[in-house]
Amino acid sequence: MSIEDRLRELGLRIPAVAAPVAAYVPAVVSGSHVFTAGQLPFVDGALPVTGKVGAEVDAETATAQARQAALNGLAAVQSVAGSLDRVAKVVKVTVFVASDPSFTGQPGVANGASQLVGDVFGEAGVHARSAVGVAVLPLDAPVEVELIVELTD
Repeated sequence: MSIEDRLRELGLRIPAVAAPVAAYVPAVVSGSHVFTAGQLPFVDGALPVTGKVGAEVDAETATAQARQAALNGLAAVQSVAGSLDRVAKVVKVTVFVASDPSFTGQPGVANGASQLVGDVFGEAGVHARSAVGVAVLPLDAPVEVELIVELTD
């Protein structure tokens, strides 16, 4: 089954690549790997929610935002790989969570991104991960996701 078919089966659509908010590109290929820039959870060019997780944003909403940011990361991968069918392995997922000082549920929030890549790629989506609490993210986003994937051929 192609990744496009799998996405359709999951009811997902790869969005347009989010425009960079500063001086960088959404993704680069180096050797057989794609490294994405940090992807915010943009939907149609806007952040659906802003603020700190554990304060203005609850963990459930943040988890959904991590899922969206990972989907945006897949759009960035596709933009340089040509097709998500070229993904041999999701190597690493890094999730940054803008956290209220008392919030310690970053791993649960990061599961939104991890589960998305697992759902899309199956065994090839099993990856290493970091879930990092930070004071603030660009545009006051609650989460940011980076992906490293290995490509075939």
